[in-house]
Amino acid sequence: MSSSPTRDLTQGPIASTLLVFALPILAGNVLQSLNGSVNAMWVGKYLGEAALTATANANNIMFLLIGLVFGVGMAATILIAQSMGAKNLTQARVVMGSSATFFGGVSILVAVVGYPLSRHILQWMGTPETALPLAESYLRVIFLAMPLLYLFAFVSAILRGAGDTRTPFFFLLLVVVLDVILNPLLIFGLGPFPQMGITGAATATLISNAISFVAMLLWLYRRKHPLWIGSHELHFFQPRTAIIKALIVKGLPMGAQMVMISLAMLMVMTMVNSYGVETSSAYGAALQLWTYVQMPAMAIGAACSSMAAQNVGAGRWARVDGTARAGVLCNVLLTGALIAPMVLLDRQVLGLFLPTGSEALETARHLNHIAVGSFVFFGVTFVISGVVRSTGAVIPPLIILGLALWGVRVPVAHLLQPWLGMDAIWWSFPASSICAMLMSLGYYRWGRWREARMLDSSPQEGETVATPAEVGGQPPAPVCALRQPLAVQTPVPVPDKG
Repeated sequence: MSSSPTRDLTQGPIASTLLVFALPILAGNVLQSLNGSVNAMWVGKYLGEAALTATANANNIMFLLIGLVFGVGMAATILIAQSMGAKNLTQARVVMGSSATFFGGVSILVAVVGYPLSRHILQWMGTPETALPLAESYLRVIFLAMPLLYLFAFVSAILRGAGDTRTPFFFLLLVVVLDVILNPLLIFGLGPFPQMGITGAATATLISNAISFVAMLLWLYRRKHPLWIGSHELHFFQPRTAIIKALIVKGLPMGAQMVMISLAMLMVMTMVNSYGVETSSAYGAALQLWTYVQMPAMAIGAACSSMAAQNVGAGRWARVDGTARAGVLCNVLLTGALIAPMVLLDRQVLGLFLPTGSEALETARHLNHIAVGSFVFFGVTFVISGVVRSTGAVIPPLIILGLALWGVRVPVAHLLQPWLGMDAIWWSFPASSICAMLMSLGYYRWGRWREARMLDSSPQEGETVATPAEVGGQPPAPVCALRQPLAVQTPVPVPDKG
């Protein structure tokens, strides 16, 4: 792991620093996808179709619940990064404590409410009757694991805000390794372990996250991490109204973007299904590839958000712009490097997800050639949005995404079918991605995102607003600090040249 528990992203070469910072996030995304595939293999191959359907329905609920707090975690990341960039450690610990209290409370509430309602939620989703008992037993354990899943994601987000992506990756790797090992042991009852069937798959998730989360906390304690809050500093856990409000007001729009993407994909899937099984299976095979194609953009966008936020906190606006440029370049290179072999070797890679001799293969190749390039444009949007969000400007990216998906993608896919047939669906991907990119670049160039603030200018009693010095005439992004002596005094930033 890194020799230093935190990393200053306001210094050094921008492009190489960003790439090194983003790679563990990318590797973590790949790990989670592979883990899901391995777990689905155990359940589907050995427990049957009903069990696989049960886990699919329960996992949809789990991903939705995690997606709802995704944005809140991003808001915490930005607040921490701004504080660390301003060299204001007390401020960062205030954010850490208040956010931990918020996440802990929400996670327990979700578990307490969700556990007894598991069957009702699954019935509302239309889970098949044959899979309902299995899905309920699986989902109940997932709800018990939800506090661990939430808090693990929260601590990982906090560490990324402090400039550390390697530590969350290593502990995520521990989760995946334990999950892969425990799944067959608990499903089949190997050795001293009880035979739990599908419940064992959920229990493996609970145990692996519990062990890794406790190990992460012990690592923070043993390393005397700057953000660790000891037993004599419990006052940091007192919720600050301004911080909780920022987590909700700024976080929910970021989480809403994930929900909006999911709903648009469901709408497209409905259109695809109308063309029959062959087209649906072809689209499903392409989606398997696209899951991995979009990962570099998502990782670089998340890294850009943390890196830009530290520089916003430090008042180094030239480096904020440099982060955007480097992020776009890294996205084009990495995403392009993935797309090229998927086009040149499309018959082989798409064939991995379709039966031998399937007639759907040519349909999959055709739609992949049209749509896969759109992820380069999608990546530019994701990177620019990550930089823009670093100041607290979260509504414009949400509006841009809404216009691109529901004002371009869904209408193009639906309205052009009388002329283009099913190709209208595939062409809707590059059409919406290009529009989203152009709108994002336009807002980045002419929008007022530099004037956005993560916290209200009116603090609650006992708090004040620490405003980094203005640089180059650009407005600062204020962050919150307590009225007490700081562990690290905030120096006046030196303006960047140019």
